[in-house]
Amino acid sequence: MMQKIPVQIIDASTLAVDSKIHVRLTEGLFQQARRLISWPLLFVYFALVWLQVDGQPWLLFDFGQRRILLFGTSLSWHDLPLLAGIMIAGTSLLFFMAVGWGRVWCGFACPQSIWTWVFIRIEQWTEGRANIRARQERQPLRGILLLRRISKHFLWISFALFTAVTFTGYFIPIRELVADLFTWQAGTGTLGWLVCMAALTYLNAGLVREKICLHACPYSRFQGVMFDDQTRTVSYDKSRGEPRSNKRSSDGSSGDCVDCGLCVQVCPTGIDIRDGLQAACIDCGACIDACDAVMTKIQRPKGLIRFCSEDQLAKISSPLWRPRLIAYLLVSLTTIAAVVYGFTDKTELLVEIRRDRGALFHQLDEETVCNRYLFKVESFNPELQALNLSVSGITGAYLEGMKRIEKSNFAQWLPYRVCAQPTSTSNNQLQIHFQENNFETIKKTTFITSAR
Repeated sequence: MMQKIPVQIIDASTLAVDSKIHVRLTEGLFQQARRLISWPLLFVYFALVWLQVDGQPWLLFDFGQRRILLFGTSLSWHDLPLLAGIMIAGTSLLFFMAVGWGRVWCGFACPQSIWTWVFIRIEQWTEGRANIRARQERQPLRGILLLRRISKHFLWISFALFTAVTFTGYFIPIRELVADLFTWQAGTGTLGWLVCMAALTYLNAGLVREKICLHACPYSRFQGVMFDDQTRTVSYDKSRGEPRSNKRSSDGSSGDCVDCGLCVQVCPTGIDIRDGLQAACIDCGACIDACDAVMTKIQRPKGLIRFCSEDQLAKISSPLWRPRLIAYLLVSLTTIAAVVYGFTDKTELLVEIRRDRGALFHQLDEETVCNRYLFKVESFNPELQALNLSVSGITGAYLEGMKRIEKSNFAQWLPYRVCAQPTSTSNNQLQIHFQENNFETIKKTTFITSAR
């Protein structure tokens, strides 16, 4: 029999839904872990776009050439299943983490969260701590306060533009993009895209913030489906913390919670973790750091708020590794292995052949029959600069057209004609060879004649 999810009624008057959340920054174990994860990710994001291999960007989504440069290798549109595999692998890892540890991705590695924390730090650096910012909201905007507000928004916009230019550099070579911007040669489409991306970054990380997590993020909507009683999420140990010090029981005893409110003040989504599991919780651990600091000061054990499961709170055996979690891990590993294997068999050369549909064959004379074709070659191997063409399979067959296709002629439809003697076509399977050094690919086609 299925158990109902426990529901706790929360007093709506205690919720600051419409008021601005002034997040108080704190220090602690999880804050350090978040830095160790987010700062390297930021560095990779801003630095990766500048890396090159043999003069080519290390990562570039080149829609004009219908290719993706990925860590020194080139992928064609025929290799899109590899990208789908990467997305499936990433989704499987998200499911694995959600089942095991809740929304830790959101709290530690999600771009929305990382950029929000950066903007919060800029806000604190320019306008002061959270309590100071809260007081300033009720003061007239003038003098030094106006200067601080302008400085904050200037730094926000600057970081948003830096973000937008870097993101665009993954679709347009960053060196060309920056050169065009400094010489005022960038097109209106590029400038419009940069303005839109910068505006979205500024709004999401600076103004909207937690509302993305509360209302727009789909991950928070299906996390409840992923959780079970053994999922380790940020949880408040009610049996240990209640009653709070300002709500002593009839016998005068109280729990460890001193009702300082720091867990709410440091929460980036503005929730009170003491109200239980909530969809808005991103499991960032900020409330754990704040509570542990208070517990240390009042000389009580840490862990009043901690990563634990519902069963652990209920003092029930709660194994971390269970069939469901292992299944997601196996799916993730299998998908990653399939993607790695797929990279060993990716498309190096794409050859397309089209027959002239206007006439199946052309009878030049009694001894010569010709078939007309269009060839198009697309190379996704930087070492292939040219290809030599030849034909085989039919005795006496010869090729008319460009015998060597240079790189400048790749991705273009080129006209060809293959001719042979009608009497020599009992075996009419024609093989067209595209060869350069040790690389060769063969396309087969039927050579059509009037012979019966």
